[in-house]
Amino acid sequence: MLAGEAAAEAARKSSQEAEAQAAAEAAAAAADSESEDAEPDFPVVGDEAAAAFFDLDNTVMQGAAIYHFGRGLYKRHFFHKRDLARFVWQQAYFRLAGSENPEHMEDVRNSALSIVKGHRVSELMTIGEEIYDEYMAERVWPGTRALAQAHLDAGQKVWLVTAAPVETATIIARRLGLTGALGTVAESVGGVYTGKLVGEPLHGPAKAEAVRALAMAEGLDLSRCAAYSDSANDIPMLSLVGHPYAINPDTRLRKHAREQGWRLRDYRTGRKAAKIGIPAAAGVGAVAGGAAAAVALQRRRR
Repeated sequence: MLAGEAAAEAARKSSQEAEAQAAAEAAAAAADSESEDAEPDFPVVGDEAAAAFFDLDNTVMQGAAIYHFGRGLYKRHFFHKRDLARFVWQQAYFRLAGSENPEHMEDVRNSALSIVKGHRVSELMTIGEEIYDEYMAERVWPGTRALAQAHLDAGQKVWLVTAAPVETATIIARRLGLTGALGTVAESVGGVYTGKLVGEPLHGPAKAEAVRALAMAEGLDLSRCAAYSDSANDIPMLSLVGHPYAINPDTRLRKHAREQGWRLRDYRTGRKAAKIGIPAAAGVGAVAGGAAAAVALQRRRR
């Protein structure tokens, strides 16, 4: 069996195991979330000091954005089959593990940086729009999108906060009608990617720092804000706000959310998604300088 075929077969097996694990977690989370329908009205309409912060991978969208982006680049001959096999394995691992292992995330990051090195930022932005339509749009969780839309309808700003490239996050935020995005910033010189990062990936505690900095800049009261994530790695971000939500939670986050009394929602079975429904198409809002904010944050950290 060829290496690529072996990787694909391993990915299929891992995917089946991941789906079984996800189903078990979904059942457990659903049992914890029966009281959701009785929760007080939220978000509060007209509260200008409140906003919402959403993780991206497996919170807003099924799977990892960087994986879907890699699929699109492979289709456009940016790299070879052996690299695709690596992306397949990384995605299978991500789904099976149910969490973002730092070493695994670093491997994904390095793979992505090596692929985009030497390409123009404008080129990747244009391609990113196409890839969103091809691979990402249909993987957005309707339930999570409804939550984001509820904040928008209440007059609140809604931000994606993700370790994914800020360009990819910005495209997704714009297409969903969100306010903007914070993400990992890849260095570019003269509009061309160098294959290096500006600072560190926006992951784990760095997300919490980014949210805190953004809240200060926007004049927000974090105790009146909401945050949503699937991963225990985002506990620092979730702990900052007065309204934390565990969405499609991994095992560690579900346990922590139970202990802290945080609200849980699980859309992997379709149960809660059907209850909330699919929102009307969101208008395309202005993306308020996600890249600039992330770069400014990195300078502040230095």
